[in-house]
Amino acid sequence: MSVPESLRYSTSHEWVLVSGTVVRVGITDVAQDALGDVVHVRLPELGTTVALSGLMGEVESTKSVSEIYSPVAGVVARVNDRLHQSPGLINSDPYGEGWVCELSNVQQSELDSLMDSSAYRLFIGE
Repeated sequence: MSVPESLRYSTSHEWVLVSGTVVRVGITDVAQDALGDVVHVRLPELGTTVALSGLMGEVESTKSVSEIYSPVAGVVARVNDRLHQSPGLINSDPYGEGWVCELSNVQQSELDSLMDSSAYRLFIGE
C-alpha cells in the first residue's frame, strides 16, 4: 500500500496534506482498497463546520457504504466536484485527483496529533 511521507494520517484512514492556511483531506490507499470500486461519493457542503472525527461524507462502493470522518476540525472551504462525475478517482489516485475536500480554520494542535507516515505504516501492519 502506498503511504506518502508528506501526509498525516488518522486512525479512521483519512489523510491530510497541509498547504498554507488550508488542509486537503482524502481517504487512504488502504481505505480505498478495502472498499473496492467506488461508485458514488457524498461530499460535505461548502461552508460547513466539521468537528474533529465528525461525519464529513460517505463513499459508496460495490461492496458497501463507508463514512468519511474529518481528521481535524475546520470549515469546508472547497470540495472535489470531479468526484460527482468520476468517483473512481478515489480508487485510481487516492492521494492526488481523488481528494475529497479542503478545510480552513484548522488548529495546529490537531494536525500535530495525526500520525506521520511511519506511525501509519505501523498502524496498518506494514
